Amino acid sequence: MALAPNVYDAEPIPPAARAEIERLLTSGDLFRYTAPENSPVALLEQEFAAMMGSRFALAVSSCSAALFLSLKALGLPRDSKVLIPAFTFAAVPSSVVHAECIPVLAEVGADFRIDLADFEARLFDPANDIRAVIISHMRGHTSDMDAIMEMARARGVPVVEDAAHSLGTTWHGRNIGTIGKVGCFSFQSYKLVNAGEGGIMISDDADLIARAVIMSGAYEHNWKKHPVLHDAFARWQNRLPLYNTRLSNLSAAIIRPQLAEVPRRVRDGRRNHDYVADILNRSPWMSVPPPLPPERRAPDSIQFNLLEMSDEQTRAFAAAAGARGVSVQVFGMSPDNARAYWNWKFLGETPELPKTRAMLMRACDVRLPARLKRAELDFIATALVEAAEEVMGRPRAFGT
Repeated sequence: MALAPNVYDAEPIPPAARAEIERLLTSGDLFRYTAPENSPVALLEQEFAAMMGSRFALAVSSCSAALFLSLKALGLPRDSKVLIPAFTFAAVPSSVVHAECIPVLAEVGADFRIDLADFEARLFDPANDIRAVIISHMRGHTSDMDAIMEMARARGVPVVEDAAHSLGTTWHGRNIGTIGKVGCFSFQSYKLVNAGEGGIMISDDADLIARAVIMSGAYEHNWKKHPVLHDAFARWQNRLPLYNTRLSNLSAAIIRPQLAEVPRRVRDGRRNHDYVADILNRSPWMSVPPPLPPERRAPDSIQFNLLEMSDEQTRAFAAAAGARGVSVQVFGMSPDNARAYWNWKFLGETPELPKTRAMLMRACDVRLPARLKRAELDFIATALVEAAEEVMGRPRAFGT
């Protein structure tokens, strides 16, 4: 019997990183502000901004830190309400809470995207008084950014893009993360670019980035080591608190050589995803939502909905797939899943969101790294199809 593919290991760190890591270890120069200029972190910021087509970038300790700093840099008053999708990772509402704001959850539909009617109702409801929006492109699924940006402009509120899962995804050919006022990305091990931990934020707003740089930990005059914005920095020196969310030179040295790998990883990840999606969509028991027309995704996992299954059958499907060597996470059924909004107890009482709940109770997630080969993809797809048939029975041929 063939062994199940390993879907958890990341790709090897490129050899080009090793000489730089050795240099850093020899010198002990791990702090981004030790060098007067061109530290690995500073170079990463320049290279990432250029790759994305953005004016400015700030590398930080995580995507969560980037989201938090984005909200703080927007200057939102305490207890401002921030509209977020109810299908996201717990770090997103956490960043809102850390910024002393209040999350307002919007419904998400069966296609894993924001329900636009519910989003509009909550955005324009005077009782909510929404001051900002975070759009999570959860698991790389892009909501209708044309409609969202139009509504946000009409309401006069800024949009922050949580693009942790969306590096390499485009919307009308434009990089995700450059559509809103700020875009935030992750370098955690399960993302397209892997540093174990780390994140980065991008923006074209010089004053916003200046505030974020100071709050990220550019104390005294370390902000002068950022190559631009000195007039903006001078306005904020000693007027903002320091949260010390900096990225280290060692992490930047690991990240920088991987940027050249992004196009290949995007291409291979999309090919793998679409190959498996085509197989799953032939089953009457599974459905992979298609991309929206302007969206060109960069997936490293696959999400699909189970059809016509009860709770008991859904659990049985996950168990049957696991017995075949393929781990399936059902977002709403995995114990204490950080993507199920009712588990965010730190928010207090969460609203009842029937569309999102129904989706989460049947939405499945399977790792599908870009490095997998065709035989490994066949193994995963076959295991999922057979698990569904074990629970629901083989589909009958037409006319029988």
